[in-house]
Amino acid sequence: MSSYWIESTKNIEKKYPKLEENIETDVCIIGGGLTGISSAYELAKCGVKVVVLEKEQIGKKTTGNTTGKITSQHGLFYDYLIQSEGGKFAKKYLDANEQAIKNIKNIIDAEKIECDFEYQDAYVYTQKQEEIKKIEKEVQVLKQLNFDCEFVNKTDLPFDILGAIKFKNQAQFNVRKYLFGLANCIENNGGKIFENSKVYDLKKDSDKYLTYCDNICVRSKYVVIASHYPIINFPGFYFLKMYQSMSYAIAIETNQEIFNGMYINSESPTKSIRNIKDGNKRLLLIAGSDHKTGAKINLLNAYKDLEKIAKGIYPDCRVKYKWHTEDCITLDKIPYIGEFSKFMPNVYVATGYKKWGITTSNIASNIIKDKILNKSNKYEEIFKAIRMEPIKNIKEVENMLKETTNSLVINKMKIPKDKISNINKEDARIIEIDGKKVGVYKDKQGELYAVKPVCSHLGCELSFNNLAKTWDCPCHGSRFDYKGNSIYSPSIKNLESWKIEDE
Repeated sequence: MSSYWIESTKNIEKKYPKLEENIETDVCIIGGGLTGISSAYELAKCGVKVVVLEKEQIGKKTTGNTTGKITSQHGLFYDYLIQSEGGKFAKKYLDANEQAIKNIKNIIDAEKIECDFEYQDAYVYTQKQEEIKKIEKEVQVLKQLNFDCEFVNKTDLPFDILGAIKFKNQAQFNVRKYLFGLANCIENNGGKIFENSKVYDLKKDSDKYLTYCDNICVRSKYVVIASHYPIINFPGFYFLKMYQSMSYAIAIETNQEIFNGMYINSESPTKSIRNIKDGNKRLLLIAGSDHKTGAKINLLNAYKDLEKIAKGIYPDCRVKYKWHTEDCITLDKIPYIGEFSKFMPNVYVATGYKKWGITTSNIASNIIKDKILNKSNKYEEIFKAIRMEPIKNIKEVENMLKETTNSLVINKMKIPKDKISNINKEDARIIEIDGKKVGVYKDKQGELYAVKPVCSHLGCELSFNNLAKTWDCPCHGSRFDYKGNSIYSPSIKNLESWKIEDE
């Protein structure tokens, strides 16, 4: 199964051509997700010549597997911001996200984009007594920021809660319908979109940049790296400042009336709940089962755990869609938006959205547009990508460095030999063949696929995700299918792979 957003928009998908010849433009945007497309929309609307390069199909990766929430409520986050960055910073972060909600609605109205947009109240709730003080503190903090929110102990949820913080006038929509609407506007304003055009390299050429897809390139003065995770390691060093997290989602149908509102619990494990407008009926979306990408854990119950939650709410429910996604998280929990590096002028980046990519993508598109047009933006300073302040989340840094060190192949001990016959169908194992480490996957039919289980990004040893059937990197979140094809950045190269016969 794929996501509801992807399945529900197959009839309006437009195929874009592959880049087949060298071209020149003002701005080359790497990545056709919501950030890349939003940036291209804003720039094209201002008369700037833009080219978007997408390695597969636009809006089909992180964007196509989101929850579709447009909100400034990012969990219990504002107390953390005040404690770590101060009140003025927290206020700007809140204002930026509230402005993004208005911006998205204004675009939808101006461009007449049919995308099931509707306002909904958003809640962070709890069923645990020990969480109440955290929610009450968050309400207090937000009132200090002059934000209209309230503490409530009753919601539309069909089960009891002990308390919740309520944000009014938040929103939800069908994110791919919105993205396709923006894409149409880009073309109408002279912009170009290319699919199946994977970027492999970026080189400086005098005062311009050459962005390479195989031996073909786009020449431009400006480059925007909107590829979820930056595909260029140096000089930005973003692989030292972020990690990636995976989560899973289901959409169910029921004969009962589905409640309104968007909900996320404050305790761990986190689950996100909202309804989906599906024609004349409603579906229920439940997301959760989060874990760090590449974690060596059994994931076979990830969807089952979500189904158990759904059955507890609506016993008659039927699962219609299942999907998973991956999100970049910075070590200080604040996105990186703006200049990629002081050593690469006119190259911009947007990443590290911490699972709140819809509002943040709009913020990013406006900051990047203003940077390229040499205009000031009142929010750019708080998201500055080249910020050098000391990392305050020391525990997170220590955990990340420990994980990276332990996953480097050069630090691994020799793995004992194992037999291929011991590998279960639809599972994989790292074994030794002729003294070399090999990751071997066995499919439903017993066919065997072998890869070199070393990430093509920076050489960390991969682990197998037995739910998604992918090889995942615990260091920086690159992911590969069982045949070795790169499917998530920062890796851009496939794994060394071959098919083997079971002896």
